[in-house]
Amino acid sequence: MLARTTTVAYVGLGSNLDDPIAQVGRALRELAGLPETRLIRTSALYRTAPMGPANQPDYINAVAELQTSLSPPALLEALQCLERAHARVRTAERWGPRTLDLDVLLYGDNVLEDPQLCIPHPGLAVRAFVLIPLAEIAPTLMVPGLGPLSGLLAALDPQGIERL
Repeated sequence: MLARTTTVAYVGLGSNLDDPIAQVGRALRELAGLPETRLIRTSALYRTAPMGPANQPDYINAVAELQTSLSPPALLEALQCLERAHARVRTAERWGPRTLDLDVLLYGDNVLEDPQLCIPHPGLAVRAFVLIPLAEIAPTLMVPGLGPLSGLLAALDPQGIERL
C-alpha cells in the first residue's frame, strides 16, 4: 500500500471570549489530534485589538504549522468541528466576538478559489496578527501568488500587537 501524500498547511487561530488564552491553547493541542495530521510547530500567542467592531475584547492569536494528508475541504471541515466543540456560534455580524476562529491560511503551494474556501486566505496579506506569528515559525515562506512573506510583513504596521 502506498503512503498518502502529505502537505504542509498553516492554520490561524483566534479567540476573544471565554478565556481566550485557554481556548487557543486547547485548540493547539486538539490540532495535534486531527486525523491524518501532525502538528509541526506553533507560534507564540499574540494579543491584538479586534479587527471588527471595537466594542469587544482583544483577541489572542497564533499560527500552527501542520503536516496533513487531509484535502483542503476535509481540513476545513475538521477545523469547523473544533470550532463547534469550542461553542463557536456563527452570527451575521462580521468579525464579531468568538470563542474560537480557525482559518486555513495556506495549504502547500496551492491556490484555491471556492465559495467555501479560498487559499491563500483572502485576508492574509493585510493582517499583521496573522503575518507576525506566521513569520515567527516560517520566516522564509513564499506565499503562493503573493511573494515572500517578509515582503508582505514589511508592508504592514505591527503597532498594537503584543507577543505574550
